[in-house]
Amino acid sequence: MARTIRFCKACDKYTMQEKCPVCDAVTEQKRPPKYSPDDKYADIKRGVKKEEYEKRGLL
Repeated sequence: MARTIRFCKACDKYTMQEKCPVCDAVTEQKRPPKYSPDDKYADIKRGVKKEEYEKRGLL
């Protein structure tokens, strides 16, 4: 199953988990924006992936 970025409306945080690790609220799947060479969400995506990899001990 492909992992996608999710958003918590309660605390405005992005995560890849179904429950927010900060407030335990249910997160919702964000639809990907249209492709653009100037990806304004790239830093958010890289940050979330880095956090996940650090938790797993891959970095």
